[in-house]
Order: sequence, then structure tokens, then C-alpha cells
Amino acid sequence: MSGAAAPRQPVPLWRQLQAAAGVVQAVRAGASATPAVAAVPVELRAGVQALVFQALRQLGRAEALRSQLARRAPPPAADALLCTALALAWDEAHAPYEPFTLVNQAVEAAKRDRATAGQASFINACLRRFLREQSALVQATDTQPVAHWNHPAWWIARMKTDHPRHWQDILRANNEVPPLVLRANARRWTQAQAQAALAEAGIEAMPVGAQGLRLARARPVHELPGWDQGAFSVQDGAAQMAAPLLLQGLPVPQGRRLRILDACAAPGGKTAHLLELCDAQVTALDVDPVRCERIGQTLARLGLRAQVVAADAGQPPAWWDGVPYDAILLDAPCTASGIVRRHPDVRWLRRESDIAALAATQARLLAALWPLLAPGGRLLYCTCSVFRAEGEQQVVAFVARHKEAVLLPSPGHLLPMPSANTGGLPDNLASEHDGFFYALLEKHSSAHPAA
Repeated sequence: MSGAAAPRQPVPLWRQLQAAAGVVQAVRAGASATPAVAAVPVELRAGVQALVFQALRQLGRAEALRSQLARRAPPPAADALLCTALALAWDEAHAPYEPFTLVNQAVEAAKRDRATAGQASFINACLRRFLREQSALVQATDTQPVAHWNHPAWWIARMKTDHPRHWQDILRANNEVPPLVLRANARRWTQAQAQAALAEAGIEAMPVGAQGLRLARARPVHELPGWDQGAFSVQDGAAQMAAPLLLQGLPVPQGRRLRILDACAAPGGKTAHLLELCDAQVTALDVDPVRCERIGQTLARLGLRAQVVAADAGQPPAWWDGVPYDAILLDAPCTASGIVRRHPDVRWLRRESDIAALAATQARLLAALWPLLAPGGRLLYCTCSVFRAEGEQQVVAFVARHKEAVLLPSPGHLLPMPSANTGGLPDNLASEHDGFFYALLEKHSSAHPAA
């Protein structure tokens, strides 16, 4: 009997569609796609995630098509499978498989799942009609904004209000597949050295910002040279701006290291970047103990150290030692509306009321952390949001309430499109980044004069 391992059998597409539809159903029920995908059997996970992300990026169109095909939606499991198939098949130019194959395998998936078997004939009838009348059905949904832009109606309206010149480009960018962007560990090598090491390993990458590298083709991070030894981190180009913005021009105290607080720090990417760029005493704070463990894991892989504290940044008496900080990085909880291309479930999970609720949390955190900053110190407020209520409007209100707060030159809203940046970006970053907001505040010892 041979000791050679049997060749791995390919996973049938119907099994992947079953699992992908299960994740779509979970998202529709209000659950994040991340844990739902993580619960998928490992042999299915990579393929299922790709199908899920594409389906979520086209879910508005799929639901509009389903409404054309059926007067009433079927039960949730069957509807999720039907809409997943429609989302993947409607645009033949970008379909992961031939539409006819997707339809056949979706019907097979329905037959083989107890939750959908009773609806298999209905799903078959809808999808066969879709194949026959595809052009007319798609044309009938083109005029529906949710179908055309694949975002909720309230989100589209908000973009028109917040960014009247660029809303279409932002929504269009949100439906693109993002690249994999790395940050070279500055304690290990320069950007050029890291790029050369990748090239030697047959991995093409282009410079992004001062330390970033955008891969021409995404790949598992453990295939990167030196990954396990801390040579790289995964971090979008916009997020890589945080640490340099906070540190550039920050006075270094004599006789001691800088004291820096990274509030809401998990999973630790910005904490690590701060430590890569300077020798500082950094406290990394997050309210979630499990996420704090991720900060520790991030730092351990990179060979860095910080004080990691599980506590609510909005309740300093519970954790602050009373010594002012020279710098504070507040990456505040937000809607994540700027990273929708990386997390396409966000657009379907969020409600418009979330914006006001999160803006209130952001204001509470700013008010709680500002007194912890030493005179002359700096606080960098940032969110991965494109909504002005979580960015520009938040900072304008804060400066109006705190006369000793001075807004230094800052990027402001970075929109996920090349032509809408507010300025101050490196040339090689201006065309590739997530949506973000940055405001750098300096504390003066007395109230600054009115503008």
C-alpha cells in the first residue's frame, strides 16, 4: 500500500454556494460576515469568502432582480441562495463562473440542503427565467438606485449630501476589489529594501506612501518573505498615515521617552507603527479584552513592546495613572463607511441611526481624553469613515467647545478615489487608499484667538 497522500478532490461549487448563501443570510439577519465566514469549514473558506464578498457587493442588484422574478420573497434560506446566485451571475463579464453553471449548481445546492429543498423547484424556475430574460430583467432594474449602486437608499442620499461632487465615484469605488497593501517594518528595512526582497521572491509590488507596498496580486501573508519574523504588516495606505502624522514635528522631551496613548488600539496596527518609528512609552488601550489579545499577538510577531490595557477609553479614572501624555491617537469607533470595499457587509449592516449614535460616542471619547494631554501635546483624531458627521463636523464642534484646541494642517476627509483627496498625500498614495478622516489637534496652554 503506497504511503503517498491521495490527491485533494476539488470542492463542488454547489457546496460553496450553500455556504456562501448561509453567510449572506447571516448578514441579512444582522450578523457580521467575518465570524460567519470563519465558521465555514476550512476546505471551503477561501472560495466561499470570495463568493460572499462578490455577492454582497452586488446584493442590491440581486434583490431587485429577485423582485422582478417573484412577487413575494421565499423563506430566508431560499431567498439568500437565490439572491446569491443572482448576484454572482447577473453581470456575465464579471461572473466567477458561467451563468449557466452558477444556475445549475445553485439548484443543486437547494436540493441538497434541508432548509431549501422544499424551495428547489421555485429557485430553479426563477433562475431558468433569469437565464432566458437576463438582458430585459437587468435593464428593468437599471433605474433603481439601490440596484445600480448596490448601497442602501439612505447611504446613497447621505453621500449626495456629504460629497455632492464625488458621491458617484465613492460608491463606485466601494464596489471594487481592494488590493493587498503592506507596511514594511521600518526597524527591519527601508521601503526599497522590502520591495527588492519581494521581487526576489517573485512578488511584484509598487510603493505606497513612505513605507507601504501594494501587491500586484494578493496572496497569503505567510508566503511573504520574513512575515513570521515581523518584516511586514497588512495596513491600508490611508491607515499608514496615522503614526507619521502624530509624530512629525512632535517635540521630544529631554531626559525621558515620549508618552503616547493609542486609544481604541485593537488590533494593534497603528500601535506597532508608532513603535516602529520612534522609541516611546506607548499605552495601547481597548475596551475588549479579546481584541487586546490581538494587540499582544501583533506586537509579539513584530518584536515590539507596549503596555496593553483592557479598559474603556472614555473612563480614564479606571486606568489612567495621572501623568499627562505627550501624544494621543484616537482611532474612534465609527460606521466603517470608508472601508466598505474591504468589508462589503458593512453597507447592509449599518442603519442611518448608527451615525448619530457613533458620533455621540466619538464626542464622548474626545472630551474624556483631551484633559489627559499635556500642554503643547497633540491628539490625532481619526475614523475610517466618509460621513462628515464622524469627521469634519465632529472636529469643528470640538474646537468650538475647547478654545485651547488648535487644528493643525491635516488631511481631513480622504475619499476612496483619486480625484477627491483634500491634499497633503504623497503622490504614490493619492490614487490608492480607503476612506479615512484625520484631524491633528494641538493643546495650547491658553485659549487661542477666535478665527
